[in-house]
Amino acid sequence: MRALQDMPISFPGLFGDWSFNPDPIAVHIGHGIYWYGIILAIGLLAGLALCMKQAKRYGLTEDNVLDMVLWAVPSCIIGARLYYVIFYLDLYRNADGSLNWGEMVAVWDGGLAIYGAVIAGAIVAFFYTRHKKIKMGAMTDLAVMGLLLGQCIGRWANFINREAFGAETTLPWRMRLWTSATEYIEVHPTFFYESLWNLIGLLLILFVVSKARRFDGENTWFYFLWYGLGRFWIEGLRTDSLYLFDWTFLGQPIRVSQALSLLLAVTAAVMLFYNIKIKKHSRDELLVNQVAAAEAAAEGTAEEDVSPAEAGESAPAGQEEPELPQPPETQNGERGEADGNTH
Repeated sequence: MRALQDMPISFPGLFGDWSFNPDPIAVHIGHGIYWYGIILAIGLLAGLALCMKQAKRYGLTEDNVLDMVLWAVPSCIIGARLYYVIFYLDLYRNADGSLNWGEMVAVWDGGLAIYGAVIAGAIVAFFYTRHKKIKMGAMTDLAVMGLLLGQCIGRWANFINREAFGAETTLPWRMRLWTSATEYIEVHPTFFYESLWNLIGLLLILFVVSKARRFDGENTWFYFLWYGLGRFWIEGLRTDSLYLFDWTFLGQPIRVSQALSLLLAVTAAVMLFYNIKIKKHSRDELLVNQVAAAEAAAEGTAEEDVSPAEAGESAPAGQEEPELPQPPETQNGERGEADGNTH
């Protein structure tokens, strides 16, 4: 079921006859500059800013974040598009059954899947952290906060496009969309459900989970648990789900995102239980604490290596420099050598 993009959006159970009719195209130049792209860009920049601000708390630097983003952004766009095309492949066929490659790459016409972006981002993070020799868990713990914020903002692009809505409902916060000039539907605003769910998850990570983080990767597994549970519930309400080819379970077609969400949530729950209750990590293992310990040791060594002369210290004016003690003379009248090197 599709809603018309040039008809008003309203919430009759909350605001009566008030309606909102945004144009999906913000600037009419060429193919047009869509609000969808603008909102996603805002979400990306907001997530990037959050990660850069939080980087030091995870033993990382702003340069680590920027380097990662330069590789992750194009990879995530490709991953999101590829995921969508694979499960909606029939939409990209010509009349003779051949694939329409031009339509496949037409991202400006819509068609991105967040799980494709997450998978691509995880692959990039794996290779980037191996190359830089930093803990992948620390990097992903930081990245999922930016991802949640980006998802929270990005879902409002679906609102502008009148898409990603749920089944019909009579709840007070139902959203009215028009399917023709004379017919409308009143549906679950699932874009808002997911946006709010992601915001709550971000706040939980910022103010609860990260405060008592016991191992690198804890934020990451919490993200997959939280997002998986929420997406499993919300996906069941949506009317535009991607389906797992023609496979069925108990006579019902399998929604790809719902199945993946359940798998991720269960896996994350097992990993959190194992790492918290069984493996018993020490907080000294956290990258941020290892970096702090290394910096403290380096500072201590540097202080020992700096002599008063090197530090620019001298005796006060009018006061002679104290004489250094001389080694005792040996029986042959020669001075003995010290037993070690002075620093």
